[in-house]
Amino acid sequence: MNYRILIVDDDPAIAGLVRIYIEHEGWTCVMAGNGEEGLEALAYEEFHLIVLDVMMPRMDGMEFCRRVRETRSLPILMLSAKSEEMDKIAGMMTGADDYLAKPFHPLELVTRIKSLLRRAYQYNRQEPHPEGVIRIGPLVIDSRTHSAEVNGRNLHLTSKEFAILHLLASQPGRVLSAEAIFRQVWQEHYFDSNNTVMVHISNLRDKLEREMRERILVTVWGVGYKIDG
Repeated sequence: MNYRILIVDDDPAIAGLVRIYIEHEGWTCVMAGNGEEGLEALAYEEFHLIVLDVMMPRMDGMEFCRRVRETRSLPILMLSAKSEEMDKIAGMMTGADDYLAKPFHPLELVTRIKSLLRRAYQYNRQEPHPEGVIRIGPLVIDSRTHSAEVNGRNLHLTSKEFAILHLLASQPGRVLSAEAIFRQVWQEHYFDSNNTVMVHISNLRDKLEREMRERILVTVWGVGYKIDG
């Protein structure tokens, strides 16, 4: 498969080296010099994986990763000269799938990329569903009809509850913060004191558990919310 990979790094020497090894594998590579250019590339093209530097001007890798995770679940491999454990944890908390400290051996980079691509696009393959339909166990979410059902029974969601459910279910297992959910669903600036998301999550969880008899909408304390796929 001809994977498309986005490199977001402000160091031309490192980005160029990464590109050489990626293209040697037969994959297509696109380069962005900072986080803003990376987001612009994502707005116009589809990619299978992102190689992301942490320390960049204008928009660092952490902020870029947070912005990407608001709408996309593609694998992200972070690169950084920082190797302390807390920096790795911070990278993973913002949504990175793997973390590689500089300096690194190019073959290790390629090995990490191959592993992420296998997990994302080979091991996790599922039976195809009609476009716009998401299935998680007995739960069926249909964006075409703006409806959600459990075993054929309508959940009777409000428009905001449906939007939250669809956002989380489209990225099963991915934790989204209350701020990320609010920005995506309400399209407004988020305030720390705003408990709107928490209230809607609570109502949505009640409706799901009433029909499913199990908890799939999970709170990750101090981080956000996710749907267990």
